Amino acid sequence: MDAADAVAGGAGSGGWRRAGIAGAAIGVVAVGAAAGVAVERLTVGRSMRREARLALDVAGPFGELRGTPGTALAEDGTALSYEIDEVAPHGRGAPATVVFCHGYCLSQDSWHFQRAALRGRVRTVFWDQRSHGRSARGAAQSGPDGEPVSIDLLGRDLKAVLDAAAPEGPLVLVGHSMGGMTIMALAEQYPELVRERVAGVAFVGTSAGRLAEVSYGLPAVGVNAVRRVLPGVLRALGSRAELVERGRRATADLFAGIIKRYSFGSRDVDPLVARFAERMIEATPVDVVAEFYPAFAEHDKADAVAGVLAGVPVLALAGERDLVTPRSHTEALAAVLPDAELVVVPDGGHLVMLEHPEAVTEAVEALLARAGLEPRASG
Repeated sequence: MDAADAVAGGAGSGGWRRAGIAGAAIGVVAVGAAAGVAVERLTVGRSMRREARLALDVAGPFGELRGTPGTALAEDGTALSYEIDEVAPHGRGAPATVVFCHGYCLSQDSWHFQRAALRGRVRTVFWDQRSHGRSARGAAQSGPDGEPVSIDLLGRDLKAVLDAAAPEGPLVLVGHSMGGMTIMALAEQYPELVRERVAGVAFVGTSAGRLAEVSYGLPAVGVNAVRRVLPGVLRALGSRAELVERGRRATADLFAGIIKRYSFGSRDVDPLVARFAERMIEATPVDVVAEFYPAFAEHDKADAVAGVLAGVPVLALAGERDLVTPRSHTEALAAVLPDAELVVVPDGGHLVMLEHPEAVTEAVEALLARAGLEPRASG
């Protein structure tokens, strides 16, 4: 009996209620981690925690920046939502565009601080990956016979966004986690685009492969056990998404603790920022979590990165305490790219662009300068 059968077999005896609680632990997967983490519980009551979350939702200003909306159509007809922050025209020719690609179970709003810092200074495009944010559910993944997601497919989605939102002019591509993998897939499939238009690439908290070896800070025995059962559990939970979502909401405080552990490296992260990250991850349906997860084990773009991006100015940035894509993966990227600048942010976790926004923004601005695309001075 595999994990999926085990979960389904318990449906008649409270198994699905347990699966609903396990859905909260999918928050671990939502940031690329494994279930079974010990979480330090808050000492206040559940109702007080719920009221605190609601208060943070009202107070948090993050994710409210909006640009000129547009839609690109993927090869399977999926509507991919993007927004453009334009700048006043200057000089001749098409302007340079900085394109931001977000990570797994996040949205374009995860770049809130960088967007605010660059607004009005350089042309930027922010987009939502298929089945995330404001983009449509992946058409190829819908239905009982849906196709699995692949990182190569996401690379082709990015090409569709570039064709629609930035068809001309130099490009700087910025990707976090899955977004960085998306850029690698684009480079592998469209090397001529890189040669002709890409002036710089920023990889933030991402990996070129070997993700199956990541321990997520767990003992070897524990993480190996999780790897064996997690695919089956995810398939089972994804097939009962509505029930699991109810369970995830019911255990939101546990979910929040897991997200905080795997998103941030420092203890004193702003509660508003932590809640903002939690809301983005909460918004990702569990069936989307399930259908994307297997793609990461198959991801291997080390050769493509070394071949296609050689000679392109690259920023390779990692949080020192990233448990999801450890700094060693970023260091490996930098090692194969002679024009890469390695930046390790102290006390930074996986969502380093939210946790230490100034450090990430400064590093991106330095990359733009190296690429000859230095943004205008701020107001």
